[in-house]
Amino acid sequence: MADVRRIAFYGKGGIGKSTTVSNIAAALAESGYTVMQIGCDPKSDSTISHTSNESIPTVLNVMSEKRGDITLDDIVFKGTDGVLCVEAGGPKPGFGCAGRGIITALEELDRLDAVSVYKPDFILYDVLGDVVCGGFALPIRKGYADSVYIVTSGERMALFAANNICQSVRNSSERGYATVRGLILNKRNVKNEDAIVAEAAAKMGTEIVCTIPRSDDIQSAEEEGRTVVSFLPDSEISEKYRELARMIG
Repeated sequence: MADVRRIAFYGKGGIGKSTTVSNIAAALAESGYTVMQIGCDPKSDSTISHTSNESIPTVLNVMSEKRGDITLDDIVFKGTDGVLCVEAGGPKPGFGCAGRGIITALEELDRLDAVSVYKPDFILYDVLGDVVCGGFALPIRKGYADSVYIVTSGERMALFAANNICQSVRNSSERGYATVRGLILNKRNVKNEDAIVAEAAAKMGTEIVCTIPRSDDIQSAEEEGRTVVSFLPDSEISEKYRELARMIG
């Protein structure tokens, strides 16, 4: 298996996880790394800031439509910033298991030998983190991800989800799977937010590895279908994402 860093990012839905992952990916790509970002959420919107807000075909949809005659060109798309984009996809609401969709998509990438073809330095998994079961837990298993970062704010439900994710990863790490490397605090300007999250991290047996402040620049970039790293490269928030990318890399 190729020497590639495989990192999974978890967090409560709506916490800013996809924004965080996409900007890390963009920062790594501008540093010369080959980066693949895999969206593991049925909404299939993880990678749109690399593709000018254009949705890409999901692995599950392509598999359903082509019935086996699939190539990597059908499911891996190079973003405007050079990031290799994949969306696992999921079933229609109310039909099938979204977790099973992730398993199927990752197995298809393996079958097509994506790592050997693209030779990524990093694979970043953007995983829905309200629940960590079935397919949603797959990226933390050995061979898919070796490190896990949890994106959270100081909001109660975000920290509740972070704790659940942390416990799930710990249960898996005892069997030689991925390990939690820390929390990424994506600030929501909650009162005493830094102290609240620091205390929660200590109780989880981990730490805050980076704090991302609120910034209107992020929203401005997303309205243009871009990451803030590529749209406003000289901004303070872009440098914060680069700092995080250097820490992870």
